[in-house]
Amino acid sequence: MKETELHKLLVKAIEAKYPDLLFWHTPNGGKRNPREGAKLKAMGTKAGVPDLFFPVPTGKFNGLFIELKGPRGRISDHQKRMMTSLTDQGYRCEVMSDYERTMELIGEYLNGSYARPTKND
Repeated sequence: MKETELHKLLVKAIEAKYPDLLFWHTPNGGKRNPREGAKLKAMGTKAGVPDLFFPVPTGKFNGLFIELKGPRGRISDHQKRMMTSLTDQGYRCEVMSDYERTMELIGEYLNGSYARPTKND
């Protein structure tokens, strides 16, 4: 499944299963012309921010960030550095490419269960 399709499917499922859950997508990717890119950078856009953010503290984490990837997707150096920084600040950061496992991860996170950690690329 392509990353965009996975992303849309997950958002729909999360909104249906957890209608009161606060989360959002940070649209950092995509093609931008140089002028728009400069404007966004001046406004504080940072390279490498993961796709989804759940600002919900649960026990040992301040919130959850999820970077979605398609079957052959890899995280960039910017993403690796950002996720390391976020982890150092007390956030859980995961790279996910599977619908079912991502939904399980969100449920585990919200329930404070960390028995099956995922592997970051």
